[in-house]
Amino acid sequence: MSYGNGALCHRCHEGFGANEEIVNSNGEVWHTQCFVSQRKAATRAAQSYACSKCHETLSPWEQMVNFNGRVWHTACFVCAQCFQPFPEGVFYEFEGRKYCEHDFHVLFAPCCGKCREFIVGRVIKAMNNSWHPDCFLCEICTAPLADEGFVKNAGRALCRECNAKEKAKGMGKYVCHKCHAIIDTGHIKFRGEAYHPYHFNCSSCGQELNADAREKSGELYCLRCHDKMGIPICGACRRPIEERVVHALGKAWHVEHFVCAKCERPFFGTRHYEKKGLAYCETHYHQLLFGNICFVCNNVVTGDVFSAFNKSWCVGHFACSICDRKMSHKTKFFEFDLKPVCRVCHEKFPGELKKRLKKYHEEVSKRQIMSNS
Repeated sequence: MSYGNGALCHRCHEGFGANEEIVNSNGEVWHTQCFVSQRKAATRAAQSYACSKCHETLSPWEQMVNFNGRVWHTACFVCAQCFQPFPEGVFYEFEGRKYCEHDFHVLFAPCCGKCREFIVGRVIKAMNNSWHPDCFLCEICTAPLADEGFVKNAGRALCRECNAKEKAKGMGKYVCHKCHAIIDTGHIKFRGEAYHPYHFNCSSCGQELNADAREKSGELYCLRCHDKMGIPICGACRRPIEERVVHALGKAWHVEHFVCAKCERPFFGTRHYEKKGLAYCETHYHQLLFGNICFVCNNVVTGDVFSAFNKSWCVGHFACSICDRKMSHKTKFFEFDLKPVCRVCHEKFPGELKKRLKKYHEEVSKRQIMSNS
């Protein structure tokens, strides 16, 4: 076969004679002697390669893997742990052995203490564990700790600010929101946070503030300037009322300080009754007007009343505090823990308990006799 029209040999890049025999292989043309020389060189080169794993010679036309100047059979270039080909050709090398990504993580990569995923790249060693940098966070405010440092507090990793707050909380104190130091004596609250008073000056007179400072409309004032602004003063604690105010009995009150004069429970917006300059809940107002309140139903006793142990009962509600058996004026009963107990239940008491109760009542009777004489 002959070629013309300027064709060149694939090896020597020279032209061909008009009647010269040539070789055509895979679309490439060669002088006959060039093609033979190339095949011999390829054969010698292939015979010089041995697989890095099995050490057998690779066939001249066999597919191989070449990495860092070393060659393998494709079947030999596999994970040292699972002996499977590397997915997408990705592998990790450790101490001269190659591993697929999964087996390398299982064998050598640490596991994150938070997300439980393998860690590839930077590892944070802390709290007897390993962490991704993005997973090592303050356990209270979730601020990142990898570069800021942390403080161990009760088995928790905390940022310095949260640790100071926890320490202050354990001491019953506040942490200043500005300087982050513990407030030993006297603090002020401003926009929901605690501060040392000396960080602020009065918005009116400019004086440095103390623990008596007050906040109004987003500004801080000393107590003197604050009181000049017409803010009501609580009739109970005598301190300014900065939030919801209750007007009653001719005075202003904090909601939690306006209470029944008898039981001292706050009214919290429920109806109250006034008598002789004092406020009463409905129950104790009726007791004040009409007398006795039943110990059981907590209502005013309107009919006959049964009184004992400085308590009152409706006749139908007077019963043994243990078996709940109804008792009358003629029923014999005993006192136990300032409550009535019927004779049957009293007989079931342990002998030692009955002796102690008897001795106690005798001593009470003697004291009453001595106080009356």
